[in-house]
Amino acid sequence: MAKKLLMLGGGFLQNFVIRKARDLGYYVYCLDANPNAEGFQAANESAVINIVDEEACLAFAREKKVDGVLTAATDYSVLSMSRIATELGLPGINYDSARLIKNKASVRKVLFDAKADDTGYSHIIDSIECAQQIKDKIVYPVMVKPCDGSGSRGAARVDSADEFVKACEVAIGCSISHNVVAEPFVHGREYGVESFVNNGDIHILAVMQKDMTLPPYYAELGHAIPSNLGENLEQKVKNCVRQALIAMGVNHGSVNMDLLINDKGDVHIIDVGARMGGNLIGSHIIPLGTGVDYMGNMIKAAVGDPVDFNPITNGVQVATRLLALTPGLVEDLPNFDDIRETYKVTIEHHLSVGDTINEYHTNLDGCGYVVATGNDAKALAEKVKVLIDNSIVRK
Repeated sequence: MAKKLLMLGGGFLQNFVIRKARDLGYYVYCLDANPNAEGFQAANESAVINIVDEEACLAFAREKKVDGVLTAATDYSVLSMSRIATELGLPGINYDSARLIKNKASVRKVLFDAKADDTGYSHIIDSIECAQQIKDKIVYPVMVKPCDGSGSRGAARVDSADEFVKACEVAIGCSISHNVVAEPFVHGREYGVESFVNNGDIHILAVMQKDMTLPPYYAELGHAIPSNLGENLEQKVKNCVRQALIAMGVNHGSVNMDLLINDKGDVHIIDVGARMGGNLIGSHIIPLGTGVDYMGNMIKAAVGDPVDFNPITNGVQVATRLLALTPGLVEDLPNFDDIRETYKVTIEHHLSVGDTINEYHTNLDGCGYVVATGNDAKALAEKVKVLIDNSIVRK
């Protein structure tokens, strides 16, 4: 009988994991609060359950006697995933570490105490009154963000005491716990690092270039491999990530980190997620850029099957571009198959006639992705993204 995997979340990005697990022969359950979740169509069975509801998710997992549990590309279900794994004795990140990583302020303190990176001290704000009290004691600029946010929502650079309280108010509104962290703003370039810990063995899968929007939103626009950091600096990044994983007590599972690196080579870990990264990192970027079957290994590890993180193909240069498009109501779409064939790219999108395209402020406003490979991958991905944008007919 096929082993049973429970997937928490059935959105566009989680659906890649569900389909991969089905291809590998596993029986997949999917939970999502949205009765129309895309993953419901791909899974063997599904149920409308909010993935942040630990008790409900745990009850479902017990009833179905699942062999493993996963989430991907979202922070909201990490605690539910860890709770199920802990209670049922399944492979998964321990609950204390999962709870720690969900709180950005706690993570920053742990990393500061462990000297895991080059970032200075941060402040925790739990109310507007607290923000008022410390606004004149902070050295600006700082980055203000929710302690438990996701997808850059509520994150903003603050340059003065006059802006600080308003930024904290916005970030508190985007936080489940109504707590925010203010940490030193770093002038530097952003990178992503994807890791997997398998029963204590740390595999740092890739260091990726990232392209971001301009202030104040700092939303992702795309990733690329290789990092082009140079051997010594990339090794320093990997060492920092390894120290951070140990300091946070991560015993098992995917960990996605975002870092800033300044022109002096200082490394600053700015965000940590105890799950596979979003924006096609696991489904496309890692397999193409490194040759490692990341999702396959992640799925196998979740149900206790053997894994192999050695490359199965040669890695190539790869780049993605989010479909951060001009706002409007979609009246007609281009022929995506023709574009794929002409430019030899992969296009993953969720656009339909009648959709409203929002102004791009966070990753959630994106409409899909372009994936390109080869020596000019970044330029090609951007070219195709612009072509798609210009070819959409809007009302």
